[in-house]
Amino acid sequence: MRINQRNFMHISRSSFIRATALATVLVGANVVLSGCAVDIPTGVKPVTGFDAKRYMGTWYELARIDHSFEKDLTQVSASYSLNDDGSVAVLNRGFDSVKQKWREAEGKARFLGSPDVGALKVSFFGPFYGGYNVVSLDEDYQTSLVIGSSMDYFWLLSRNKTIPEQQFNLLLQKAKTLGIDLSRVTKVPQSNQP
Repeated sequence: MRINQRNFMHISRSSFIRATALATVLVGANVVLSGCAVDIPTGVKPVTGFDAKRYMGTWYELARIDHSFEKDLTQVSASYSLNDDGSVAVLNRGFDSVKQKWREAEGKARFLGSPDVGALKVSFFGPFYGGYNVVSLDEDYQTSLVIGSSMDYFWLLSRNKTIPEQQFNLLLQKAKTLGIDLSRVTKVPQSNQP
């Protein structure tokens, strides 16, 4: 049996191109889907006995680890409300101190498991989710510590725009015991802007 080398090389080259294209698509899909992964950081335990209805309403961001999506934002608040399907509507709002205007972002959060555990995933961009783990919550639902999918994401939230300095420092120390690097934490101004 004689094989035509020209056709054999053409088929092999064509198969190689298709295989390379398929591999590229699969790698790309893996990268996109890994961006959708939501993890609870090692050693982090979301609160149990979580009451979603009591958590709803407006929270003020008093401190955070800064990221590009919150750069230059002051007076940051997050408002949560329960949707009929059990998910949580999220409205984040902050004043851009450089551009001198308000910015808003709407999202949706879903519980990772049981709704009585403070472990959620939140999305502001379609299928891309990030972790939202309530790791400390006072019994009156007035202050909350939240850690994201990694220890690089941290927020100290309060129902009030200010809390006593001693309470603020105690909450930061609690965050430190949970593994948060306090040298990266920024206090968020809640003073009135135009």
